Amino acid sequence: MDIHTIQYSLAILAAGFWVPAGIWLMLNRHALTVLASVPVHDGHPLPAVSIVIPARNEERNLEQALESVLTLDYPNLETIVVNDRSTDRTGTILEKMADRDPRLTVVTIDSLPASWIGKPYALHMGAQHAWGEFILFTDADIVFHPSALRKGMAHVLAHQFDHVTVIPQSAMPGFFLKTFSATFGIFMFIIFKPWKARNPRSRCYMGVGAFNLIRASAYRAMGGHEPVALRPDDDLKFGKLVKDHGYTQDVLNGRGMVTVEWYRSVGELIDGLMKNMFAGMEYRVSSVIAATLAALLMHIWPWIGVWVADGWPQAWYAVAVVMMVGSFGVAMAPFGVKFRHGLLLPLTIGLLVYIQCRSMVLALWQGGIIWRGTFYELRQLKTEGKAG
Repeated sequence: MDIHTIQYSLAILAAGFWVPAGIWLMLNRHALTVLASVPVHDGHPLPAVSIVIPARNEERNLEQALESVLTLDYPNLETIVVNDRSTDRTGTILEKMADRDPRLTVVTIDSLPASWIGKPYALHMGAQHAWGEFILFTDADIVFHPSALRKGMAHVLAHQFDHVTVIPQSAMPGFFLKTFSATFGIFMFIIFKPWKARNPRSRCYMGVGAFNLIRASAYRAMGGHEPVALRPDDDLKFGKLVKDHGYTQDVLNGRGMVTVEWYRSVGELIDGLMKNMFAGMEYRVSSVIAATLAALLMHIWPWIGVWVADGWPQAWYAVAVVMMVGSFGVAMAPFGVKFRHGLLLPLTIGLLVYIQCRSMVLALWQGGIIWRGTFYELRQLKTEGKAG
């Protein structure tokens, strides 16, 4: 097979993927309900909510995040922060804020039992102290608009959902990091189709650590966080757990209501995603290889092909690139993404592939993963983590 035939085949393959995929993404751009648009009817009784927040070495963002939680315009609310073996000023900040506001309860964890990863255990322990009819699990770096929870609960009550999760607005600095955040988001859209989660007949699911609001009775019937005790991607698998148990679920766009800084630099981003990229592939080497080849051929090579090919292959590569950038800009516009962000897609997708491969190689080399200073054996993660 000569080089021209190979180029022609690859170009047709890329265009054949991106034309229907791009149209599909653009048609579903408004498929998620926007949290900010949810109407709130004053006077309606609201169920009690317990907010559970895990915190391990969160001194950088903790105070700002907790201030936003404590100023939520929601009645009948308690806030439980679990100080998970922190070695920085997290404990001091929590003590100061708890003295100032009696609605804040601090639970301290000094040791981690076997068969648990730190964050799921902290969430599980925090939930043991919760008295609310609903529990909102969130992270220690999430900033809420004052009406975010009221609107989220209004959506739950209006549609009788058991679980509602919210995709937060990313506030990462710089053009590249913002584009990476959107790139990560578009792949999550393609893989998980979150707008289908509300359909009880669909197997699609979603869970986001920034905002997992669940009926307490459903949470306890599922076994709390114990089924995802050894999942680095516990928030995502939490959503799967909800659907597997037959409970109803929906996913909302949290732009303007729920905000996360996520990461401040490329180095932080790489370190932060290393823990769960291999887990997301269920620790399968074959899945990582397949995903890497697919990304290189369908998402990165078309950009190169536009310059190195000629004739019809070049034209088909151009079609693939235009559809890639166009659908990216249209589909992610509800999250504040511009078309110009799509011009960095070959770089952000390349970085995503690098993190995915590096995550696999290091996990295999080390025999496990290191997360927040704790080592977890790969053997244990692969066997006991299957419950999630």
